[in-house]
Amino acid sequence: MADLTQTEARAPGQHAHLGWALVLISIAQLMVVLDATIANIALPYIGADLNISQANLSWIVTGYALAFGGLLLLGGRLGDLYGRRRIFMTGLTVFAVASLLGGLAQNEGLLLGARGLQGFGAALASPAALALITTTFPAGPQRNRAFAVYAAMSGAGAAVGLILGGWLTGLDGVAGLDFSGWRLTFLINVPIGLAAAFIAPRLLAESESHHGELDIPGALTGTLGLLGIVFGLTQAGKADYGWDHPTTIVSLLLGVVLLAVFARIESRVEHPLLPMRILRNRTRAASFVAMMLAPAAMFAMFFFLSLFIQQIVGYSPLHAGFAFLPFSFGIVIGAGLASNLVNRIDPRFLAGVGTLLASFSLFMFSRLSIDDSPSAVVAALAHGGTAGSDVNYWTSILPWIVTMSIGMGLTFVPLTLTAVHHVKAADSGIGSGVLNTMQQVGGALGLATLSTVSLHYVNSSAAGIGPDLAQATQAAHIDPAMQVPGTSLTFIEAAGFQATFTDGATAAFLVGAVMMLGASLVVWLFLNVKHEELATDGPEAPVHVG
Repeated sequence: MADLTQTEARAPGQHAHLGWALVLISIAQLMVVLDATIANIALPYIGADLNISQANLSWIVTGYALAFGGLLLLGGRLGDLYGRRRIFMTGLTVFAVASLLGGLAQNEGLLLGARGLQGFGAALASPAALALITTTFPAGPQRNRAFAVYAAMSGAGAAVGLILGGWLTGLDGVAGLDFSGWRLTFLINVPIGLAAAFIAPRLLAESESHHGELDIPGALTGTLGLLGIVFGLTQAGKADYGWDHPTTIVSLLLGVVLLAVFARIESRVEHPLLPMRILRNRTRAASFVAMMLAPAAMFAMFFFLSLFIQQIVGYSPLHAGFAFLPFSFGIVIGAGLASNLVNRIDPRFLAGVGTLLASFSLFMFSRLSIDDSPSAVVAALAHGGTAGSDVNYWTSILPWIVTMSIGMGLTFVPLTLTAVHHVKAADSGIGSGVLNTMQQVGGALGLATLSTVSLHYVNSSAAGIGPDLAQATQAAHIDPAMQVPGTSLTFIEAAGFQATFTDGATAAFLVGAVMMLGASLVVWLFLNVKHEELATDGPEAPVHVG
């Protein structure tokens, strides 16, 4: 295949391989994004296999998102300095190697380390992918369509990850594998990542290198600051720690101090990791803030709903994966609508309606209910069932998955366009890095926050319901220390989880709905770019004040 050396000319119809280049970038982005959720379906099985506690399970998701988001600015800067195609290929290779380590992990530490390394590889590949779209496709309908595909992959990747994760996790029971099926959720990335890195030079042109220095102090303080805050939030939700525990307080304070140092470094260093000029345009800054709040709520939806569907309703991994299939269709529909309408309707209205629709969906998830009385829970478990087996998927879950997905599709496309619009060519890598950083950091912080909310309600419920559960178990003549088949839990532990998890999950959904309302408020108040402006390239857009 010919090299795309003419890409920079941006003449319509000139690039014979633009379509294939978009396919490659989209596949890479899909792989990177779906890995944020592919392990969600496998969480109960990973926890049982590697003896990971319920409180620490969220680190399998947040560890990846935190490394991804915390190092994205560094990844974007590396692409600007040393060539986006080169960094894109390096990121895919690192991602593939980390996936191999995760698939072979034999303990919690190695698995979480592999997830962090996966996040680093994703942080190299993802901003380079978005920057390659920005510099390859001319402004106007072509770039809008390319961004629509990219946004659809970014959003649908979450649902595709759940479906794929469900299928792969269940393979050990179907195909007779002599190892746990959840390991395939990591190993599948190895051939895809290596193949994409191999094909990249044949489809993508290398960008120009720019002289500059790496802001290593900024990368360290920013990433460690975020880690401190997420760790502190996670510890705050645990029953044996809490908000007033010294570990929680020190971690949160250290995180805040490091982020303050990061901000000071960025304002003084000659070659900052986060150039403040990127944030000076009010519309762009609003896009970044909204892109931080919206994924925070969406990450939580996938995490809590996947656990609810499996462990409370009783779906198998594959069944649970397919339960999220409508999300993939819905976000493609929403992204397609936004792509077609953004040339005629201002981004504020599209993203504003999208975030309101998503907030409504999360509110409806917060109304999920089951009979979690001690007697009902014990009776269900005693007969091999679950407390929520009578939940109707078609009326209680499916409608809100569809409305959530359409809302996110309407949100992601206009916010992606406005976030990178009129960014200088030399800054396109860092501009897309900031956008992705907001998504992943928002997801990590949001999931940590909502996990803390959930654990608070779970612990409160457990404290009040414990004696009644013990009495109901005794009345049913069941040994409370008996292990529940297919889990590492005793009967009384499983009963406690069944009786309290829904309270925690619905509280998290409700707070997530408020987060999404916050994103909507930012969009309606500050996202004031006109749709006519999105069809043009040029210098930095002026700062809009009204």
